[in-house]
Amino acid sequence: VIGTTGLNDDEKNLLHLASGTMPILYATNMSLGVAVLNRIARIASKVLREFDIEIVEQHHRHKKDAPSGTAMTLAGCVAEARDLNLKDVLVTGRAGMVGARSKDEIAVMALRGGDVVGRHTVGFYNDGEFIELNHTATSRATFSKGAIKAAIWLKDQNSGLYSIDDSLGLDD
Repeated sequence: VIGTTGLNDDEKNLLHLASGTMPILYATNMSLGVAVLNRIARIASKVLREFDIEIVEQHHRHKKDAPSGTAMTLAGCVAEARDLNLKDVLVTGRAGMVGARSKDEIAVMALRGGDVVGRHTVGFYNDGEFIELNHTATSRATFSKGAIKAAIWLKDQNSGLYSIDDSLGLDD
């Protein structure tokens, strides 16, 4: 069970190679709630295609990377659901005269402060209405519980590379 962000392409390739000889579960976040948030956001992205998507993530003042890997995974989920290449539509932060928002833009904003363990909000905005989905981790034990649940599931699997969705029965 590997639950981290920031893996480069070589490291991801090593995971694929190793999964030929053992079961490996990789997730950028081990929270069960985040897994469900990702799934719900995928569904909302497909159904609410004309809505703008904005993601806001909040973490403690000591977090070194921004945006978080979890926020980037969430952005990837909504982009994939709309058949978009995230690299083509991703905006991280805005300042100055940036012009009007483009149709397919997916923005990710990062906030840092205090001792916030983690909060991720994905908003779908349209004229006259909006919906915001959010997950808040109030304890790091949340991630441990998800990792343990994943490990218990993984021990009975054949060699292969699995996701947290697989372990929760959320696979398509």
